[in-house]
Amino acid sequence: MLSIKDLRVGRIFIYKDQPYRVVEAKHVFMGRGSSTLQAKIKNLITGNLLSQSFKSSDNFEEADIERKEIKYLYSNRGEFWFCEIDDPSKRFMLAESLVADQIQFLKPNSPVKAMEFDEQIVSLELPVKMEFMVKEAPPGVKTDAAQRSTKVVTLENGTEIKAPMFISSGDVIRVNTETGEYVERVTKS
Repeated sequence: MLSIKDLRVGRIFIYKDQPYRVVEAKHVFMGRGSSTLQAKIKNLITGNLLSQSFKSSDNFEEADIERKEIKYLYSNRGEFWFCEIDDPSKRFMLAESLVADQIQFLKPNSPVKAMEFDEQIVSLELPVKMEFMVKEAPPGVKTDAAQRSTKVVTLENGTEIKAPMFISSGDVIRVNTETGEYVERVTKS
């Protein structure tokens, strides 16, 4: 059993018979009273976001989530197609609502982890850092070296992120998929 002390960002637990992930969590301590947890939680099946307060006496069951590796193939008209890593002939489609948070960083033929609850895929987990080729990058403009200058570049999948001025078209960069931020240049064009 989990108490409110165990509910941290990213933790998956059962609430009202469905799996929820903690998106935000803030412990609030009242003067003489007991503490409460003010949390934003996301239903992994429906995708709904709730703001909820929990008392210190509340207990929760930890969700039994299985993770299995799958491969993203392609998207077409709001349908996202995947297959099993071992058997590409076993293809299946996931709805756009299920992959909404990760759409911008899905890359064809890249492995992702599927999170299953009751033998149903409820969420995807991307690698924390992924490599992308820069498709378009405006020319860098020399500015004051004391200021950290950035520009908006377009990645191979169409996603736009901020990157340092020295990044140019054809470079391969590493991106943090959790924050959507540039991490480092892997290879120069």
